Amino acid sequence: MEKFSYASPKTVKETVALLDQKTNSNPGQVEVLAGGTDLIAMMKEYLATPKLVVNIKDVHELHGIRPEKGWVSIGAATTLDDLAENQMIRTKYPSLYEAAVGITSPQIRNMGTVGGDLCQRPRCWYFRNGYGLLAMDNGKPLVPNGENRFHAILDNSGPAYFVSPSSFGPALVALGAKVKAISSSGAREIPAAEFFVKPTSETQREISLKPNELVTAILIPENVGKNTTYEIRERQAMDWPLAAAAVDLKMNGGTISQARVVLGHVAPTPFAATAADQFLAGKSIDEKTAEEAGRQAVQSATPLSQNAYKVRLAQVAVKRALLQAGGKA
Repeated sequence: MEKFSYASPKTVKETVALLDQKTNSNPGQVEVLAGGTDLIAMMKEYLATPKLVVNIKDVHELHGIRPEKGWVSIGAATTLDDLAENQMIRTKYPSLYEAAVGITSPQIRNMGTVGGDLCQRPRCWYFRNGYGLLAMDNGKPLVPNGENRFHAILDNSGPAYFVSPSSFGPALVALGAKVKAISSSGAREIPAAEFFVKPTSETQREISLKPNELVTAILIPENVGKNTTYEIRERQAMDWPLAAAAVDLKMNGGTISQARVVLGHVAPTPFAATAADQFLAGKSIDEKTAEEAGRQAVQSATPLSQNAYKVRLAQVAVKRALLQAGGKA
């Protein structure tokens, strides 16, 4: 790990001043430390070499879950454990609760934060072994003909083949959430569907956050439908999902009036399965409908040489998420 300076501000204003001062003169030389479950590991591997680490754990404004004018605000530094233990989240937003408890390590849930989950770097083994974000060697992509068992099956025409690692991303997109961010230029709200981006160069990040911006909160609409997240893992303990699906269903009696189906861990960003949304409109939830919605969700999949199995897993994740949300599981 390279030497670095350390700051521990107490307010958002102090944090923004530190980020603005350092990133404007030295882009990429400052990192925000929340839970540290990803950043510290990357620093140890020299994948992140910041000159300044800004600890935000003591910024009380960034903690807590509270109503906010038609939305529910989740502070960026709220831990996964606090999220999972919140009764309102459990009852009204089970898609977020299921995503939180799907992270089975008590240590990670106790330390990891909601904002950190959104901003973590890809788990692609090429990236983690120093081949860069786009996994190139002499200008040629390594993933298509390499070890790609856990890579993208959707939106994978290149140059990015990794999958979005965020546990909450699919649920936030399905729920129509927003990400609040602030810099010295002011605050803004980024739709969750636009927060995650597919990079086209090594210097571009996988999120739309500017170098001097800080995520302060996630806003969830109060008006949501029946929602849940369903993840499929090889092992339940200490394993990343192979595929996931988050759904939000607005119901008119027993009929779906509006559906949002979003896949996770199968594309460089949370993948909005609009074909499944259109298919589900006007239908009731049953085994046959859920199975067909799963097929519709992955109709544009183009698996790589070793990951065709993920197509069926994604189908099953959609089917089970729909049945679970509809109380038919």
